[in-house]
Order: sequence, then structure tokens, then C-alpha cells
Amino acid sequence: MESLRIIDTWPVTTAAAAVVRADGTVLGTHGPADHRFPLASVTKPLAAYAALVAYEEGAVELDEPAGPEGSTVRHLLAHTSGLAFDEHRVTAPPGNRRLYSNAGFEVLGDHIAKASGIPFAEYLRQAVLEPLAMTSTTLDGSPARDGVSTVADLVRFAAEVQAPRLLDPRTVLEAQTVVHPGLKGVLPGYGHQSPNDWGLGFEIRDAKSPHWTGNTSSPATFGHFGQSGTFLWIDPVAGVACVALTDRAFGPWAAEAWTPFTDAVLAELS
Repeated sequence: MESLRIIDTWPVTTAAAAVVRADGTVLGTHGPADHRFPLASVTKPLAAYAALVAYEEGAVELDEPAGPEGSTVRHLLAHTSGLAFDEHRVTAPPGNRRLYSNAGFEVLGDHIAKASGIPFAEYLRQAVLEPLAMTSTTLDGSPARDGVSTVADLVRFAAEVQAPRLLDPRTVLEAQTVVHPGLKGVLPGYGHQSPNDWGLGFEIRDAKSPHWTGNTSSPATFGHFGQSGTFLWIDPVAGVACVALTDRAFGPWAAEAWTPFTDAVLAELS
């Protein structure tokens, strides 16, 4: 895909990108697909997928207590537990506001580790990484932000989310459906959004503006971006997913570059 070559113009040292269909067909790659990049918050969809495996295995229930009083596993996945951004401190009642929270995902990881008797990084490896042959992906700390992976591995994950084998498709559909509709909140890097829609570990585009996906991305598009200059989106209407990883922290350069890039990818596909 010629549109992927746009990453050569980005002000980064190293970048790689790929587009993949639900059946695993890779429509194009550009850049070093096997280069390992820190994922930052693109770690969260991987952690969420492991949490959903734990749910289907019966280790946890989505509506069982987890985190602050009144909070559940579902609240933690949807950033509605009331926990602060990077502190294990309660700032709002559960279900009241969309407070994007790294701390919430750390609490989630601890909860699953306790329920399963397996350290969360190992649970993620056994539940998601190993079955998908994501051999270059590791979690080296927080389930909110300390994943390291490659474009080649994330292509496998993106194909899985589009056509699930590890989970019941109904569970994945629920993960890409808004939890607690109508809640306002801040999308890091893009300001206040009303509503700030989120599913179970996946951010949902809907009508957010500004946004890190394309102007032509469907409202059903979901995924995540990371402060390490990384993103993964899945557009069910277009029937494709796109991964882009870089070695430069998110900033104005990314806000300017990512939207026209995604629009170019979608235009080439149409």
C-alpha cells in the first residue's frame, strides 16, 4: 500500500506500519515490522483482552467488585472506576465520570493475578501472546503502559480482534460497545470530549473531535494510541485494522500526522 509510505515523512527516527483484514490478510507493511517498540498505552487493549479471557474462563466476573468501593472489573476496563490518572486515589464515584486511569489498569492486573494465582504478565502471555504467536511481545511492568511489541505481532492481535478465536465474538462485540454511555471526560492529548465513549479496554471513536484517527474513520472505529507515538485502530465498516509504531513520544507532530495518514489509508482501500 502506497499510503503506508507516508510514515517516511514523519519526524521520527524509526517507524513501522501495517494494515490487516479480519481474515489475517496483510494488505501492506512498511518499515521494520520486527523492530520492538515500547507500546505505552497500546498495552491496554492487550491487557483488556487477557482480562476478557479471564472472564470467559470464569476466573473473574465483569460485575464483581474490583478497585475502589462500588467499582467493578467492568468499571476498571471502561475508565469509570473513579481512580485518578496515575495515582491510586479515588477522585469520583464509580460510573460517574470517564476518568482515564493508568492506576485502574494496574488495579485490574492485580485483581486478575489474585483471582487466577498467576502474575498478570504471565497470564497475558499464556492467554493471548502465546496462542497468537506474538513471540516478540512482552509486558515488563504496568499493564497500563509497559508492553513492548512489533508491528508483525500487533497485526496478529488486530486480526484476532476482528475475527476472534480466543474469545466468543459476542464478548469482543461487547468490548467495542460503549460502557456507561454519555459520560464526559478528557481524552489524553485531545482534550475534553462530550461524550468520551469507551468500551472494555478499547476507546471508541464515535463523533469525537479532535481525534487521533481519520476524519473519514467510521464512528464505529475503536482501538488505542500510546504516548510513545504508537496506535492501533480497527474500523469495522472498512473491514481493516491499522498499526503504526514509532520511537518518538506523542506530541503535536503526531496530532498533525496521524489523521491525514489514516485518511490516506482508508482512501486507498476504497
